[in-house]
Amino acid sequence: GLNQTGTDLEAVAKFLDASGAKLDYRRYAETLFDILVAGGMLAPGGTLSDDMTRTEYCLFTASEDLETMQAYAQVFNKLIRRYKYLEKGFEEEIKKLLLFLKGFTESERNKLAMLTGILLANGNISASILNSLFNENLVKEGVSAAFAVKLFKSWINEKDINSVAASLRKVGMDNRLMELFPANKRSCEHFSKYFTDAGLKELSDFARNQQSIGARKELQKELQEQMLRGETLKDIIAYVREEMKKTSISEQTMIGIVWTSVMSSVEWNKKEELVTEQAIKLLKQYGPLLKAFTSQGLSELTLLLKIQEYCYDNIHFMKAFQKIVVLLYKALCIESHVAKGKSVFLEQMKKFVEWLKNAEEESESEEEEGD
Repeated sequence: GLNQTGTDLEAVAKFLDASGAKLDYRRYAETLFDILVAGGMLAPGGTLSDDMTRTEYCLFTASEDLETMQAYAQVFNKLIRRYKYLEKGFEEEIKKLLLFLKGFTESERNKLAMLTGILLANGNISASILNSLFNENLVKEGVSAAFAVKLFKSWINEKDINSVAASLRKVGMDNRLMELFPANKRSCEHFSKYFTDAGLKELSDFARNQQSIGARKELQKELQEQMLRGETLKDIIAYVREEMKKTSISEQTMIGIVWTSVMSSVEWNKKEELVTEQAIKLLKQYGPLLKAFTSQGLSELTLLLKIQEYCYDNIHFMKAFQKIVVLLYKALCIESHVAKGKSVFLEQMKKFVEWLKNAEEESESEEEEGD
């Protein structure tokens, strides 16, 4: 049937649609997809079985260009939309084909990579299929990385890097891209150079950012553990400074990590009236730690914004905001002076802190009058 319909892919799609009524696609999904991709049934490893008629018209004999691959993606799309039960079988087929990559020619691999990228972009398959590319033999011989280049190029061409990133995150693949390389080459530098040289700077930037996020999470976890162990502030400050040197994390980023670590180091009271008291006690204890990483105006502003976010996201802290800011203001984590040349934001922050201070004094005097 496929040999009779020839290269007209619209005719192929119609033929497949009509044939589904006569042939039991549910039982023969793997055979169906093998034929559409490779022209015949595939034996383990990716070689074609000799014992059956082959079709000259399939993905592997098509032209190696994006437009043709988009047209083939449409054939699969229409078929699966028509016969929804083929969805799972199709995903299993793609996973299997990726494990067979070494059995295909370079041109066949390129076509499959482009098609897979388009299918991922259109949501026809889940990004979890990339797990097949982490196969040790494929990685060792460089097949996985080369395939990934073609795949991500066609995926980004269809959508954009943000869409790719969202799909990868959804299935926990966002932190695993380094596994496309053997252990001795699994570094941010190697990944970045390889994909940037291949014209995929967006992907290398994304991977670098993911690794940086991973490092920050690890750092935050270690900080919390040090606080729970009751390490001295001097030792914690020394550790954080060392990590800043090693990872090139800026002070603005670091103060955010330190703030989150401090606020995650205790079990908070469920009663709103006791939370403020607990927070003040904790921040008095860790004031020197916060002060150590607010030497720059922008770090002070970052800390202020982090406090604001935290108090907004945690409803029990809504009324604690002013007291926390005033406490840190007094501890000189948030300074009141603004040197000439500092940003206009700091000028605004100075006024804001002064307003908070006045508000606190007014509320205190009101309480005294009430007493």
